Amino acid sequence: MSLAGWLWTAPPTPAAARTPDRSHGLSGAESQQPTNTQLSADDHVGDAQSLQDINFGAGLPGRNMMGPDVEAEPRPPYLHAMLAGGIGGSTGDLLMHSLDTVKTRQQGDPHVPPKYTSLGTSYHTIWRQEGIRRGLYGGWVPALLGSFPGTVLFFGTYEWSKRYLLDRGLQQHLSYLSAGFLGDLAASVVYVPSEVLKTRLQLQGRHNNPYFHSGYNYRGTLDAARTIVRNEGFSALFYGYKATLWRDLPFSALQFTFWEQFQAWARQYQQSRDIGAPLEALTGGTAGGLAGVITCPLDVVKTRLQTQVNHTSSEPPAHTSATHTPSGSQKRLISTSSPSTYTPRPGAVNLHTSSVFTGLRMIYQTEGIGGWFRGVGPRGVWTFIQSGCMLFLYQRILRQLELSALADEKEKEI
Repeated sequence: MSLAGWLWTAPPTPAAARTPDRSHGLSGAESQQPTNTQLSADDHVGDAQSLQDINFGAGLPGRNMMGPDVEAEPRPPYLHAMLAGGIGGSTGDLLMHSLDTVKTRQQGDPHVPPKYTSLGTSYHTIWRQEGIRRGLYGGWVPALLGSFPGTVLFFGTYEWSKRYLLDRGLQQHLSYLSAGFLGDLAASVVYVPSEVLKTRLQLQGRHNNPYFHSGYNYRGTLDAARTIVRNEGFSALFYGYKATLWRDLPFSALQFTFWEQFQAWARQYQQSRDIGAPLEALTGGTAGGLAGVITCPLDVVKTRLQTQVNHTSSEPPAHTSATHTPSGSQKRLISTSSPSTYTPRPGAVNLHTSSVFTGLRMIYQTEGIGGWFRGVGPRGVWTFIQSGCMLFLYQRILRQLELSALADEKEKEI
């Protein structure tokens, strides 16, 4: 399907001309005046089927999956969407935290030659030397503290923005794209500071780590926060904020635009709003993986900008990166957002700029298109798994919340 055909939306069908959907017992005169036999035999079946007719998040119409009449579809309460998103997002992030740790070590390794090279070897080395809690899952506390409220803010903002734009007649895919931008922008004020703490703790491992000298040596999350604010200022908690937004805003916008569309196609294919667990996981994972591949150049330049060494003196680069500076003068520029799967190749040119566009141009001039998509494989895999877990859990938790709400309403009626 062409881009124009994908974005085109037919004008809404007048309410009076719509054919009532009697297949689910939700409209028409029959549903308004059921017989005694229907009440006694089909009461529970009708309630369960009505839940299947709720489009959890996609906001698309009945059988005509590509139609523009979003209002015909019930929408989950904002509180349900935020709670389901927070649980789903934080669970997905924690499941992938060990991979995040390995990639952070690879990106911030100051040793020459680097200690951490291949993914499998790095996993085994960190697990054998430092264990799981202090090694592979170092920094999980700030990760959780930032992930849950961040995804709560994201899904709340996303749902509100999407409905607001759709209700005012904006084309569906543009509404999803804009809502994804706004959702990630709202969440960034929470997840960027937490990612700074998480990333530094991941890089250092345990306190006084004898196996890896990162230049950081915090006793824990609170000590890291106090030390950073005291020695580097409060603004250091938001280091890399601009570069992070350049990558994450387009990623979230594309991810949720793809997800809404894939959900629509899956419902059309299944001829049901309940597409089943396999398709729920597949649509979420494919949306995240595709968005991750497309935004790989932004991921590459963000990592290069944040891992390049800023020289504040006449010392040579090798001395600067190998010397363990005091905590008050730590200037290591490492990733401060969800894991970049890009590791600069040895000898990669230092960009010497803070501009994303200038960085993209310099990488292209020195490394070609391949430089933009370095690490695209691991990035696609990571975003596929994380997005699949998050959106699968989001839909399942949302469904359980709807079932609980329906059960409470039935008890009140009795």
